[in-house]
Amino acid sequence: MARLADKQIVLVVEDEPLLRLMAVDLVEDAGFQALCAANADEAVVMLEARTDIRMVFTDIDMPGSMDGMKLAAAIRGRWPPIEIIIVSGHRAVDQQDLPERSRFFQKPYNSREIIAAMREMAA
Repeated sequence: MARLADKQIVLVVEDEPLLRLMAVDLVEDAGFQALCAANADEAVVMLEARTDIRMVFTDIDMPGSMDGMKLAAAIRGRWPPIEIIIVSGHRAVDQQDLPERSRFFQKPYNSREIIAAMREMAA
């Protein structure tokens, strides 16, 4: 297993505290280091402050100035190297509606599928 300093950083953006904790566990189980934001506004502040975030795992529906889809579009425009995983329990999103190099998973999602996608995106 990689040392903590060697682990790629994934920013988890989820407004529901329990779901955020579950997503952090998933990210860490996949071998990544997790950072958290409760909404897209917090996520943008973190992305502006750090240059080491390699992936964002975001829910679509959350309060604030933008939802997860708008956050994903902003990330693709401002931080093109960052990979994006988008999840939702309320909406289905077609692949053609996602920003480039993004993946969508419907909640409840299969943890093994997300871990495999994260590892593939990080390779």
